[in-house]
Amino acid sequence: MVKKSKKKAKKTIKKIPGQEVLPPKVEEEKIKKIKIRVIGIGGGGGSIVSEISKNLAFSKKGIDFVVANTDRQALKKLAKGVKRFLFGQDQTRGLGSGMNTKLGELAARKEIERIKKLSKGVDLCILVASLGGGVGSGAGPVFAEVSRQLKNITFGIFTLPFRFEGKKKARIANLTLEKLKPNLNTLAIIPNEKIFQIIDKKTFLREALSQINKILAESLAGLIEIIDRPGLINIDWADLKTILEGKERLAYLVTAQADGQNRAEEALKKVLKNPLYPYSIQGSSFLTERILFNITGNRDLRMVEVEEISKTIADFNKKAKIIFGISCFPKFKNKIKITLLATGREKKIRQRKKFTLRRRPQKTRLKIKPQTKVKPTKKSTPQSQPKTPTPQKLKKPGVPLKKIDIQPKSKKTIPTPLERPIILPEVKIRRSALQIKKAAKEVEEELLKQERVWEVPAFLRRKRNK
Repeated sequence: MVKKSKKKAKKTIKKIPGQEVLPPKVEEEKIKKIKIRVIGIGGGGGSIVSEISKNLAFSKKGIDFVVANTDRQALKKLAKGVKRFLFGQDQTRGLGSGMNTKLGELAARKEIERIKKLSKGVDLCILVASLGGGVGSGAGPVFAEVSRQLKNITFGIFTLPFRFEGKKKARIANLTLEKLKPNLNTLAIIPNEKIFQIIDKKTFLREALSQINKILAESLAGLIEIIDRPGLINIDWADLKTILEGKERLAYLVTAQADGQNRAEEALKKVLKNPLYPYSIQGSSFLTERILFNITGNRDLRMVEVEEISKTIADFNKKAKIIFGISCFPKFKNKIKITLLATGREKKIRQRKKFTLRRRPQKTRLKIKPQTKVKPTKKSTPQSQPKTPTPQKLKKPGVPLKKIDIQPKSKKTIPTPLERPIILPEVKIRRSALQIKKAAKEVEEELLKQERVWEVPAFLRRKRNK
């Protein structure tokens, strides 16, 4: 019996004109999944990250949340989806650092290998901390330094203390910012004092403190949503990396949405004028160099609205790199959502020096009163040298006086200032009115005498002369 060979029939693929036909079995390209890690450092940073993790629904898609602290009790109060990173047990014994930045830094330095493992294999590392305390200000620069060594894109979000917390906390926060900047690609600074521009007098304490956390959560959610979900005009990780790359750049990250007829204008106002940031892309103190923004809407999104939003944002700096995207979702009925990320540098305003007109010192002139002319006598000379000083008589009686040679031994000697003749400048003496009148009369008399002589005929003048 001869076995019949079973040949598999080849599937025929119909070619459609104007389209490329791919084989049915094509190996899918290995697309690298982007890993984003949000690390909250200290008590303040931990509470912010804990609230952000509640509002974000992307914890299963390459984004995880970690809170690093030396305080055990503070780590127990966090949300369920947050990972806990306890360090510095030998230094703090499970307690906080008590506003001691050196202790917080030492605790992080001792466990630097564990911090490296935490930050390894991360594409975007977002560090969140409330500056002015011990752990956030002490350990924060160490986490940033490790992330920079591992060549991660590091984005820092930091809050500054209230004014009523004292000058010492403000000074610690400012010094920590200077340490953090060299190890960060971009950083966003949010002073806690700006919260009073959002709340009113009736707002409770918990609601007031959570307002900043909610705004940060919405902004981060909008940024992650751009990368995670494909859009009509897509923005991917390469675009975000282009905006965040660099060193010591200030970041302005805001997400806002509006509905109604003037939804594009209202959403633009909210995005461009965020009261939490001490700077904005509209201000004169911030120079925007790179801009990334995404417009999210439904199928009713109009081209005129997209053009209005894009033109307004692009006009702030026409030389800046601008990347924009558009995405449509059925949930956004009659709504528009704008997510804006702008990075740049702080402008250093040079104070103009106040120029004062300096008057030149006037030359002092000798003012000499007019004196009557005195005929020089034989004894007095105009340039008479001062008399040589005579030796003083001794007070003690009976002691003979010694002869002192006053005249110089050598002929060529330099005269002292006292011996030099004083040469006064020639001064024109002004005549008084009486003197001028007297001189005029004399001139008139001389002229009259001459006229009398010339009035006599010539032949008579000769006789008189004979």
